[in-house]
Amino acid sequence: MRKVHVFDSVSLDGFFTDEQNDMSWAHKRDEEWNAFAGGNAGGDGELLFGRVTYEMMAAFWPTPQAAQMLPDVAAGMNRMRKTVFSRTLDSVGWQNTTLVKGDLVSAVTRMKQQAGPDMVILGSGSIVSQLTQGRLIDEYQLVVNPIILGKGRTLFETVDRKIGLTLTKTKAFKNGNVVLWYVPA
Repeated sequence: MRKVHVFDSVSLDGFFTDEQNDMSWAHKRDEEWNAFAGGNAGGDGELLFGRVTYEMMAAFWPTPQAAQMLPDVAAGMNRMRKTVFSRTLDSVGWQNTTLVKGDLVSAVTRMKQQAGPDMVILGSGSIVSQLTQGRLIDEYQLVVNPIILGKGRTLFETVDRKIGLTLTKTKAFKNGNVVLWYVPA
């Protein structure tokens, strides 16, 4: 059975975007962090996006600027299969992308039962929240960034019950980021 992984950045006070839905604060890069991100992008997964994150990613990763800034990550992002969940998009133009317009939880439940690589959610807070509520997330990789935003959106806005997690691994970086790996308890 395929697994669903989350890879998202959060502020120290638990937000994945600020009040204006900006995530630029989460991109504190250095050589060590770039190597880690490049290694993650080198895998053979399928990316899952909501519309907002998809449009942001599709506007950047296929560009020459992305290839110059982060060549390994850009190559991985463009090569990997991508699925975007949207009720409003009519088409998608980024290579290797499929559009799904139906019920998210039902679609991901079916996808988990099909053959293929594991799936990874980047950003897409509403997707994370809905799939957490549906108990379809197998692993959370949360990058805690050394910043306090004060206000913003959490990854778990629609979760209406406690869901216990077990910490399986941690990794601290010189830039102040700390990655925490959790699985459902």
